[in-house]
Amino acid sequence: MFDFDFTFAYPWMLLLLVLIPVIVAGRYFRLFKKDTSIVFSSVSFFEGYRKSIRERLSFLPFALRMLALAFLIIALARPQKFSSGENVYTEGIDIALVLDISGSMLAEDFKPNRLAAAKKITDSFIGGRTSDQIGLVIFSRDAFTQCPLTIDYAVLRNLLKDIKSGMIEDGTAIGNAIANGINRLKDSRAKSKVMILLTDGVNNAGEVNPVTAAEMAKQFGIRVYSIGIGTIGQAPYPFQTPFGIRYQMVPVEIDEPVLRQISGMTGAKYFRATNNKKLEEIYFEIDRLEKTRVEVTSYRSRKELFPLWIYLGLFSVLAEVILSKTYLRRLP
Repeated sequence: MFDFDFTFAYPWMLLLLVLIPVIVAGRYFRLFKKDTSIVFSSVSFFEGYRKSIRERLSFLPFALRMLALAFLIIALARPQKFSSGENVYTEGIDIALVLDISGSMLAEDFKPNRLAAAKKITDSFIGGRTSDQIGLVIFSRDAFTQCPLTIDYAVLRNLLKDIKSGMIEDGTAIGNAIANGINRLKDSRAKSKVMILLTDGVNNAGEVNPVTAAEMAKQFGIRVYSIGIGTIGQAPYPFQTPFGIRYQMVPVEIDEPVLRQISGMTGAKYFRATNNKKLEEIYFEIDRLEKTRVEVTSYRSRKELFPLWIYLGLFSVLAEVILSKTYLRRLP
């Protein structure tokens, strides 16, 4: 970002420019008052006389002299140009969003339900990033990559929108989910690698133990922020019956000790979201903690412009002298 500022070191010197119209007025006053050397009784002799180019340009030496004076006065005022700006350096981070889509994510302690709320708030989180690569992993009984690391946020957000419960056989494979996220991040060259794991259950499927997966994440320098999503106690869950949708209160079971261990081992934090607003606040907190680092170096430099005006003044003086001694020379 650049900004330019034009100013004068001695602006009061510009008051001398008032001398120029005074000199011009005085010259023409003298010319009109000057007595002619030869008196004619009639001017009819000059009827039809056309001025030559030399006569038409007779004012030029004086004009050049006034122009030179103006240029030199401006030079005395020392015109300067200041340029200021900022050099911005960014260090992006790579983020793997790991989202639970198991059947329990349809519980309606969040509005309209946990999965829909998580998708909406995750979408807002993506929209708040600028230069980071973000990937998306979804899991239930198993885990797979919905979107690899990308900076094409439009594609990522569309793929996030397409997620729905039932895409994978039901279950909660937290260890597999972390392992899949590690595969997305392990070859990253970013200095900062982050995984955001969102789940509402207890690990009950998959081949990889969650704590073992966290150890692997630690080895690759990946911080795992884990979010337990679900109210405290029981939550309304919709069941399909022959008579339509019926709601039943089901217990909320989140393995918080394991999630805390996962985050603690990797140098991150565990959060508990009990409603939509709390989930928004958690994403805001993670966004604040992991915002792209920005270094701003401000600078201001000055450039003297008076030499240009001196050269213009000297050129005008030289042009006046040459024209006065040659083509526009006047005889006494």
